[in-house]
Amino acid sequence: MSIWGPRTESCGIRLRAEFGYEVSHQTVANILKRHDIAPAPERGRTTSWREFIRSHTAVLAAVDFFTAELWAEGGLMTHYVLTFMRMATREVCIAGITTSPVKGAMEQMAPNISVAEVGFLKGCRYLLHDRDAKFCTAFTGILEAVGIKAVKLPLEVQT
Repeated sequence: MSIWGPRTESCGIRLRAEFGYEVSHQTVANILKRHDIAPAPERGRTTSWREFIRSHTAVLAAVDFFTAELWAEGGLMTHYVLTFMRMATREVCIAGITTSPVKGAMEQMAPNISVAEVGFLKGCRYLLHDRDAKFCTAFTGILEAVGIKAVKLPLEVQT
């Protein structure tokens, strides 16, 4: 096996079997090198979470809740504030405030923030969020319907 890994070798075999072309492993390696694609063993190890964030900053946003304790007639009440941040500009948008962030509230806030022409998430392709149950499948489904992929943070990144 070459330093370029089994995927490049199988690529050469596939080209020969399916299309009738004879392609050596070195040819595949040269093409990958010409396009600045690292060898397979390095490719899998070099993309860290930090590098992913850096390379996608322009099309990346993050969402999270914070709580605010407010006095009301009934006493102290917890309000959940849904905030979005565009990673490239660090611009923040408060999308909504609710005392109960259940599915219905989340379904109402998602379209407001993701309207294609004027929504805060215009131009974003990825939305990072933690593994909180408040980010229900209905919420992520609405975002994905307009082309924004919801990405759960890896466990080791959360604090």
